[in-house]
Amino acid sequence: MLSIMYREGYPVPEGFVILPLAFQMEKLDNIAWAEIQVMFSEIRRKNKGALFAVRSSGLSEDSAQASFAGEFETVLNVKADKDIQEAIYTVFRSRKSQRVKAYSSVKGIEQNHQIAVVIQLMVQSEISGVLFTADPITGSYTNMIGNYVHGLGEQLVSGEANAYEFKLIRPKGKYDGPDVFQKYASKLYQYAAKLEKELGSPQDIEWAVADGKLYLLQARPITTLTGGDLDTYEMNYSFMGDELWINTNVAEAIPDVYSPFTWSIGRQLDESLNFIPGYYIFSGNICGRPYMNISRRVSMITSMLGKYSKGALKLITDMYGELPDGMSMPLRPFSRLEVLKVMLPVVVSASKSTLEASRNLVQSLKQSPERCSKMRADIKKAKTKQELLSLWKEELQPYFLKAWSRAGASALKMTNITTSDKKLTELVGTEDSNTLLSNLRGGSELASLGPVIGISKVIKGDMSKEEYLRKYGHRGAHEYEMSLPDPMEDTNWLEQQIQESIGSNMDVEGLLKKQHTQYEAAKMRFKERYPNKVKWLEKQLEKASEGARLREEGRSEFVRIFRVVRAFALKAGELTGLGDDIFFLYIDEVEDLLSGRASNVMHIPARKVNFEKYKAMPPFPSIIRGRFNPIEWSKDPNRRMDYYDASMPIVSATNSETLKGYAGAAGRIEGIVRILLNSEEGDKLLPGEILVATTTNIGWTPIFPKASAIITDIGAPLSHAAIVARELGIPAVIGCGNATTRLKTGDRVIVDGGHGVVHILEHPTQSESSTTTNPSNSSRQSQ
Repeated sequence: MLSIMYREGYPVPEGFVILPLAFQMEKLDNIAWAEIQVMFSEIRRKNKGALFAVRSSGLSEDSAQASFAGEFETVLNVKADKDIQEAIYTVFRSRKSQRVKAYSSVKGIEQNHQIAVVIQLMVQSEISGVLFTADPITGSYTNMIGNYVHGLGEQLVSGEANAYEFKLIRPKGKYDGPDVFQKYASKLYQYAAKLEKELGSPQDIEWAVADGKLYLLQARPITTLTGGDLDTYEMNYSFMGDELWINTNVAEAIPDVYSPFTWSIGRQLDESLNFIPGYYIFSGNICGRPYMNISRRVSMITSMLGKYSKGALKLITDMYGELPDGMSMPLRPFSRLEVLKVMLPVVVSASKSTLEASRNLVQSLKQSPERCSKMRADIKKAKTKQELLSLWKEELQPYFLKAWSRAGASALKMTNITTSDKKLTELVGTEDSNTLLSNLRGGSELASLGPVIGISKVIKGDMSKEEYLRKYGHRGAHEYEMSLPDPMEDTNWLEQQIQESIGSNMDVEGLLKKQHTQYEAAKMRFKERYPNKVKWLEKQLEKASEGARLREEGRSEFVRIFRVVRAFALKAGELTGLGDDIFFLYIDEVEDLLSGRASNVMHIPARKVNFEKYKAMPPFPSIIRGRFNPIEWSKDPNRRMDYYDASMPIVSATNSETLKGYAGAAGRIEGIVRILLNSEEGDKLLPGEILVATTTNIGWTPIFPKASAIITDIGAPLSHAAIVARELGIPAVIGCGNATTRLKTGDRVIVDGGHGVVHILEHPTQSESSTTTNPSNSSRQSQ
């Protein structure tokens, strides 16, 4: 780090490094010692009466995982050659001290340390201090926090002297502290901001002032603000700072814990299109679960506009829902110039990619199934590791990233729905607006409804099983986790779906007809109230329908190519002999393995352990602010599923007899609740029961027709559960936050989907809730 700073022109006292190879049997090699003496002479020639500082540089020291601060020895104010040599030995031998061994053990680090020795010109500090570019406790980026003492920094580290505190307030580094340091504050802020940007993480910086000049003595990552350890797959991005993480929509699509391979593919997707540094769409990782850094996005937009952007916040709430009462958005104070420099080039590039994808969207979506089928065949035929790697680099990976651009372009079409919904709500209210926008399939078919409608066609003989699997075999509850198989890989899957549909007597066509009748009635009411707006209505519904169809088809075809990447990974596992363990390597490591370069296969066991640990944890809150420790959170019997805010005192969920969420799909229904943990428990849901789940995705669609209503913890007005429920005419309340903890199987409730409210009518006794519900009495329509 000293070498980097010195080379880049930072004010680092001159010096040199003695590498471990200079030592033989704990003694300096004679040739090395002769070279060291030459270096001393050169520094002394330029600095009359020079004194030296002899410092450690352990291989694990000052890393993101461990600082080893104060563990190795440091010797200051050394002058004579003999004393310098003894100081070098003192520092070198300290790698074997008991305190180093103890610290290494706690950190889980190899205790046989390689250590280098740093010799630097000693600066006689008038002021010595440290600066954290973010708050190491809360992770807030609002201020850089520092303190200092008069004299050498050893007093500060040891606590021998009271420290003076100061702040450098972002985005311009305004100084708040004692007058004596003010004249150096601006320069320190400039150095710190530049280092933080160049190194890509918040920094802990040691500095000193001597003879009126500011020096930097060290910089290291703030170990409390790191996203995790890639080697072991111990990941928690909430530790990176005071930021707001949301998984409302992404957790619906990706309910599983990411394997390392899948997560690394998600990171590639983010890096290909993301124009906001630190804002992850697909790959923000909290213990293997995907989260998006929403506060980084709002911070960037706000900084660019020069004020808190209500428009930016409105866009967020439309897509992901409202923030809980009392929760505020932590904003990172970027400068406008900084944002423009970073964002503009990437925005231009991303816009070009999206525009190109948008122009060719319809044609590309039509060509996707055939292209994917060909690539699967090519992967299957690959005989060597190099052949497979070439296929990945030259064909599959470029096409995969283009598919992501197409998915983004098709997702933009959903703005047609939000625009129409806002206008219609103003005219006819929430319920009728919801109903009018529930016929988005129009005269064709939404891709998200295809799997359930397709099964009905197979049963009737209107579609062969082979055709069904070609069209929908890539879709499923676990479609975004590559370590899990596709439905098409299970020869019994389709037959089970058919038998389940027959056994529950699902009438999909009947539901669609009923919903269409409600749609036509709402349309007639609109025409009677606004006869002059009929053409306007038709145009709005046509735009909304087109947006929904393209968005759903774009997503479906992206999943198709996403699953081809699984086929590539399985082939890589076959050719390398790793088998399914390939999913515990990151994509760059798989590339290394296929090319014959060294790969980190030795880390697979540790990653497996953490992956299994993450899978055993309950689902996390959909909104997380600040540092979130899931182990401690899961021990709290009053924990909330809707949000976690480290900046607020813990408040237990209300015990009122009402649950509030979002209006997902209009209608009022009274019935009996059935809690399902995952889609595989779908056979437990009896026809007419009310389905309650943490979240749902495409894999839940075959279950929906059995449900009289749907309630979820996680979700937003444009989430999967809301869209599919509206299409099927099933009342739905989405994003209640804690429905799965407040409700129990057997509870009787009223679901008011048009207003986003669930009324709890009665909680049965334990014996009652364990009995099988009579389907004929489980629910009834409420007028």
